[in-house]
Amino acid sequence: MISVSPTDLEIYLFHEGSLYKSYELFGAHVIKKNGMVGTRFCVWAPHAREVRLVGSFNEWNGTNFNLMKANDQGVWMIFIPENLEGHLYKYEIKTSDGNVLLKSDPYAFYSELRPHTASIVYNIKGYQWNDQAWRRKKRQKRIYDQPLFIYELHFGSWKKKEDGSFYTYQEMADELIPYVLEHGFTHIELLPLVEHPLDRSWGYQGTGYYSATSRYGTPHDLMHFIDRCHQAGIGVILDWVPGHFCKDAHGLYMFDGAPTYEYANMQDRENYVWGTANFDLGRPEVRSFLISNALFWMEYFHVDGFRVDAVANMLYWPNSDVLHKNPYAVQFLQKLNETVFAYDPSILMIAEDSTDWPRVTAPTYDGGLGFNYKWNMGWMNDILTYMETPPEHRKYVHNKVTFSLLYAYSENFILPFSHDEVVHGKKSLLNKMPGTYEEKFAQLRLLYGYLLTHPGKKLLFMGGEFGQFDEWKDLEQLDWVLFNFDLHRNMNIYVKQLLKCYKRHKPLYELDHSPDGFEWIDVHNAEQCIFSFVRRGKKENDLLVIVCNFTNKVYHDYKVGVPLFAAYREIINSDAVEFGGWGNINAKPIAAVKEPFHGKPYHIRMTIPPFGISILRPVKKRGERNIDGKEKVHRHVIGRRAR
Repeated sequence: MISVSPTDLEIYLFHEGSLYKSYELFGAHVIKKNGMVGTRFCVWAPHAREVRLVGSFNEWNGTNFNLMKANDQGVWMIFIPENLEGHLYKYEIKTSDGNVLLKSDPYAFYSELRPHTASIVYNIKGYQWNDQAWRRKKRQKRIYDQPLFIYELHFGSWKKKEDGSFYTYQEMADELIPYVLEHGFTHIELLPLVEHPLDRSWGYQGTGYYSATSRYGTPHDLMHFIDRCHQAGIGVILDWVPGHFCKDAHGLYMFDGAPTYEYANMQDRENYVWGTANFDLGRPEVRSFLISNALFWMEYFHVDGFRVDAVANMLYWPNSDVLHKNPYAVQFLQKLNETVFAYDPSILMIAEDSTDWPRVTAPTYDGGLGFNYKWNMGWMNDILTYMETPPEHRKYVHNKVTFSLLYAYSENFILPFSHDEVVHGKKSLLNKMPGTYEEKFAQLRLLYGYLLTHPGKKLLFMGGEFGQFDEWKDLEQLDWVLFNFDLHRNMNIYVKQLLKCYKRHKPLYELDHSPDGFEWIDVHNAEQCIFSFVRRGKKENDLLVIVCNFTNKVYHDYKVGVPLFAAYREIINSDAVEFGGWGNINAKPIAAVKEPFHGKPYHIRMTIPPFGISILRPVKKRGERNIDGKEKVHRHVIGRRAR
């Protein structure tokens, strides 16, 4: 129950930096007072000389609508004895030097559709959720040994209507959810949905951190979308930006005429690369604002995780030729992670960190930052550099493939092929591949197969699943017309089969974060650019053998060492005709020979496809007896798990 006046405890905790539901104190709330319904407004403006409330209810005239100081540290409030739900409003702030600013509410739950900038009084409560089964199930599982394959997308450009307008949150539930289910992704990650003035900032330069952007509907509409995702078994991760914000006049920047949410020192405040301002992470009230914001999205929107943007920009002071660590950022991130995990231990806290900062995913009590996942930017950069190298020269950059396994278990990693890699002249993943048109597709299939089989969870940006040829065009929808072309349809079939394979075979995910889950077979064949390795599950002898060929040469009767004496069935071959390949597959199970090779006690002889990956699973031969003496018959069907 929200009271008319802030309590002393609320104000104390806010200024201490530990009011983690500050959205219940600040913003606009319709409440009851002595049986009368009214609306309370509360704002933090520590440098203001005067604050007035203006809006559609008083013809934007703040006379007689002065907020009163609740304390001497800048908390202002006013109670209007009317239910103002649905009304537009702003704060008219008179600064210490006499200027007057019109500011949107930093804690507004809803905002006007751009280009308009007013806040809207909105009842955030009242949505009836139907995702109880999802929430119960996710808390019973450890995500570390479960499949996690994220589909990253920008809400406004995944698909558009014929007239170029956006799909609403509710309409996207009908469009997107069946598509994600059909492909087998476990989660979606949405580029920031906080209110933001400029479409082309993609939400990374926000003004309304508590406002789900009105471009696609109301906050309750977004709740409906997430609810539908959960009912379908799809997790929802939000891209979240607690490091910096945009400098538009109605937003947080110089909120009361002086640095309030941003650092006072210009050298620390200004983010010249992005034209934004950095949050003052050392200021207690800013910590209350940001940590509360994470809890707000968890409490009211049931989000399953956050991809925390630009962590490196927080960890190191900006605008310096030398890297200087920011102790305020370290303390903030640790407290953030401690708080959200206390609220929901199953939350995903994913750091987008491009540095070698140690122990990002270690617990805070052990000196870590407290995230549970980190994007593996090093792996992504190395493997793309390798793939963009002409095949005949790849033998000279062999270490670009091997190096990641030297640090693969230093953190809990997610392997990302994100929007950052396909924008602003970087080319699409498909077009990064060298060679002929057909070779581009073959190498992209190989790249996706390697992504799937490398230790770590996975992320793919929208369009990659069917081989979008152009880079991401953020003002247009994806090139869905490409489904009219065979190789793009085949690529889509391949990605679907990859995800089926991924979720069916535990060695591909159970030990992602343990060195017990990976073992090289042959890591030294730089001349032929062929790599082979084993992925293991928790159960003994539950394993897969993976062979990758990064050249256009096909090899028949190729010798590969294997750890078990068994027949090996090929469950995925990227060169299969149905995937758009040339058909160099291993159609029948391959019997192991009792002769050591590659340091393994046995070996097989197989066909190695050009620009291809083969995933093989050991199976018992037809009619072979199990330990219990019963005969077990296997169906050797390519692309199906033995039953």
